[in-house]
Amino acid sequence: MTEIKDTLAVPREPRASRRVSEPFWNGTREKRILLQYDTRAGQYQFFPRATSVYTGYRSALEWREVSGEGEVFSYTVARRGREPFHGHEPFFIALVTLDVGVNVMGNVVHCPFDVMRIGLRMKPFWHPLADGSHMLMFQPG
Repeated sequence: MTEIKDTLAVPREPRASRRVSEPFWNGTREKRILLQYDTRAGQYQFFPRATSVYTGYRSALEWREVSGEGEVFSYTVARRGREPFHGHEPFFIALVTLDVGVNVMGNVVHCPFDVMRIGLRMKPFWHPLADGSHMLMFQPG
């Protein structure tokens, strides 16, 4: 059996602030997930963009809070990592389909190798960053 590590000890720098993603990162300061929602299409989108991927309209986008819960759509085991991940292998990276229907990719923590599977329920895990924001990761839940 493979012993899966997590990436919590990997040094991470806060993300560069960009106007389009600022509401998302500000939400992480309070451990809240804010996603863009297209009111015309009735769909969420992630990652933050200047316009809707569904309609192309900027005016149709608003920020809405979501739970961050969902299930594993796909995952991989990273067995070789570049800096700063080198030495922290192997670890999981998963594509999680949130309950609101949008996919978010992130590191998975606190998950043994024999537990990970497609369809596994996930919940957010918040890893603190130096600027007071948090990196969204996932853990079984």
